[in-house]
Amino acid sequence: MGVEGTQFITPITAWEGIGSTQQKTAQSKNETALFSDVFHSVVNQVYTTQADVENKQYLLATGQLDNVHTLPIAEMKASLSLDILISLRNKALESYNELMKINV
Repeated sequence: MGVEGTQFITPITAWEGIGSTQQKTAQSKNETALFSDVFHSVVNQVYTTQADVENKQYLLATGQLDNVHTLPIAEMKASLSLDILISLRNKALESYNELMKINV
């Protein structure tokens, strides 16, 4: 995998002092937007790959698909994108449950 898949990774930065709450809230909003963007991107990828599979299935059924091997490839891409979405959801729920266990 190349650099394309690492767009959402942010570099580590130094910790700021306790008094910089404005900066922390701005960073928190940015991180929330970042997670939201990643999640929306993955969901859109699932929709796109599934639509591609349905299109190729239609083309195969009507005899218009020239390269028959593209259908199993598209099906595997759709399966992998769904697996990634499920893994992302599971990790988010796991993190949320861990946060709920913390005593304040």
